[in-house]
Amino acid sequence: MEKKINVGIIGYGTVGKGTLETLKHNVKSTAVKTGLDINVRAVADLRINDYTNDTLLQTVPVRTTDAMEIINDPEIDIVVELIGGYETAKRFILAAVANGKHVVTANKALLAVYGAEIFKAAEAKGVTIGFEASVGGGIPIVNVLKEDLAANRILEITAIINGTANYILSKMEEEGKEFGDVLKEAQALGYAEADPTFDVEGHDSAHKIAILASIGFATLVPFEKVFVEGITSIKQVDIDFAKKLGCRIKLLAIAKRHDDDIEVRVHPTMIPVTDLMAQVNGVFNAISVKGNKVGDTFHYGRGAGGEATSSAVAGDIIGIARDIMSGAERRVPVLGFTKELTYYYPVRDIKEIQSSFYLRFLAVDEPGSLSRIASVLAKYGISIYQAIQSSKQSSGETVPLVFMTHLTEGSKVMHAVNEINNLSVVRDKTVVIRVEGLED
Repeated sequence: MEKKINVGIIGYGTVGKGTLETLKHNVKSTAVKTGLDINVRAVADLRINDYTNDTLLQTVPVRTTDAMEIINDPEIDIVVELIGGYETAKRFILAAVANGKHVVTANKALLAVYGAEIFKAAEAKGVTIGFEASVGGGIPIVNVLKEDLAANRILEITAIINGTANYILSKMEEEGKEFGDVLKEAQALGYAEADPTFDVEGHDSAHKIAILASIGFATLVPFEKVFVEGITSIKQVDIDFAKKLGCRIKLLAIAKRHDDDIEVRVHPTMIPVTDLMAQVNGVFNAISVKGNKVGDTFHYGRGAGGEATSSAVAGDIIGIARDIMSGAERRVPVLGFTKELTYYYPVRDIKEIQSSFYLRFLAVDEPGSLSRIASVLAKYGISIYQAIQSSKQSSGETVPLVFMTHLTEGSKVMHAVNEINNLSVVRDKTVVIRVEGLED
């Protein structure tokens, strides 16, 4: 006989509805796989009364505008938080945990900023927080890090984890258009929000890499220490120069482990076209994980959307339900490690991180301009790997100049660029893009 696990969903937006559809439509296959009857007992949403024509929702016994009705229901085993945001969502999750209920959430922003409080409360109460859907949409990665790669010491995580930014950069390359024009098209197609700041300025990717780094490196990562830079400064001229250099520009989220500290950063990055990550286009996401035993692994798929995200939410519900029925609710710690949940490694300042750099200057087209810029770079010990001068005049008397550097410390580049920007031959702010994978 199938054993029943009762679920309550808070939030009936795209992902909430998708989760209900997934659990209802796949109920027979889920029962065959698990021997469980996973029953959605209740759905809470402030607009629940607007969905009177939703036939699927009408099959749910309890439909309410009060989330606490779900949280306080003794029959409900798993609470699913899908409202997003910070304070209200945190209050609901902590209340559910205090009532001894397991929680599933897709709320990456909440976990990145307030995860320490939530995870500690769950550990103390002996309940599970499922958050596979918080990173990568339908790409399995959270549980991969927590379980499948548990035998490894994770060394690096590199990811494209925002579909909006990746779509824009891909279209800029494919169609030769500027950022603003492609953004408007992305908004019209529904790939970008009316206010796209969260995506194009890198904040969404930063939330996700903070979560992945916490799991991978067995430490809490303070979100305020994550370096974040968006893609709004990228112009078509940079896309064109990247092609000449055999590279593409992607918004990468990067986390690396060192002996005594870690790197956690998000910024536009130039990578060789031969890199697997450079082949990830459109709204797709990808996450590369390097372990000390397994080497490099690559995880690719749809990083957003109702179906992909609800698949991850439903997967967590099924996993927790299995653990409940086998009496193994505490089988895996919430972040995959058993030591105290605290900050074990300092996060390295971006200025101290070595990279190669792409530097684009808009300089007066006259003899000596290039050498004046090069002399400042030499003053700060920055070695030039390659130099390109555009054959096209950009505004009559100015021309773009590009230098690709060898590995150098970020602080040296910052000081050199500040000085170069004040040269009389330089007409605009220098564009600086870090480069990964060009040289060892």
